[in-house]
Amino acid sequence: MPITAEFEYVKPTGLEEALQVLSLYREKARALAGGTDLIVHLKEGLARPEVVVDVKGLTELGGLAMKDGRLRVGALVTFSDLIASAQVKSKFPLLWEASLTVASTGVRNRATLAGNICSAVPSADSAPALAVYGAEVLVRGLRGERRVPFSEWFAGPKRTVLAPDELVTAVELPLPEKKHGACYMKLSRYEGEDLAQAGVGVLAFSDNTYRVAVCALGPVPVRCAATEAALGGARLSEKVLAKAKETILKEISPIGDIRSSKEYRLHMTQVMLGRALETAVARLFGKGPKYGTGNIA
Repeated sequence: MPITAEFEYVKPTGLEEALQVLSLYREKARALAGGTDLIVHLKEGLARPEVVVDVKGLTELGGLAMKDGRLRVGALVTFSDLIASAQVKSKFPLLWEASLTVASTGVRNRATLAGNICSAVPSADSAPALAVYGAEVLVRGLRGERRVPFSEWFAGPKRTVLAPDELVTAVELPLPEKKHGACYMKLSRYEGEDLAQAGVGVLAFSDNTYRVAVCALGPVPVRCAATEAALGGARLSEKVLAKAKETILKEISPIGDIRSSKEYRLHMTQVMLGRALETAVARLFGKGPKYGTGNIA
């Protein structure tokens, strides 16, 4: 399908120039990085900007590195970059595993982590990992830079707190102080390129504490504080798991759509939570399936 919309194309040579264009056009401008969503929206007429600002060449938006106990993921870092990183795999295994489930290899070669959260679809596979790792989104405008806690990033389905004249420059994740095991469990209709019908991300720590977050189970991805509290610092048992499974139903609000019924999502969330918790604990102690395997429900 060709792009029939007319718009100006700008390829700035620096971040300041890009911000000036965004400030001038505001809601009528769209930034282009990976383009895996924007190009589709242009073809389908869902996006009709007056100007497209190509930021792919801005060195200020690149880089993937650990510094002072924080992983900095530049806005141009793709999911394939994350998968190729030994540091991400060893230190942030939940983000690494979730990255493997995003679309297809071709899409992952282009799609960026920053773009994924800017699209703000409820089924964003990266969101549970960013939520449980306590990520921050670094945002820059002509007025300066600000840090947005990931818990405050989503304003609703396909909406964020990013202003029209701002750009995401990076996402930062603090390294957990304690060793952890992790599991991202994704419910799909088939193996391959598909949006999540439901997604559950879990971190398990050696002191029997847990972090849990979900996607595709409400208007926005969320961290499940009540479910974490229900696990109560106890070792996993049938009783503990049953309590957690009942609790998580109070923290999600799935809909029924073409991909799944509400009832199926509710049932499978409980199944996936149990599997993800057990897998994360097993991995914590060097057991269970290898990361990147056995996580499609």
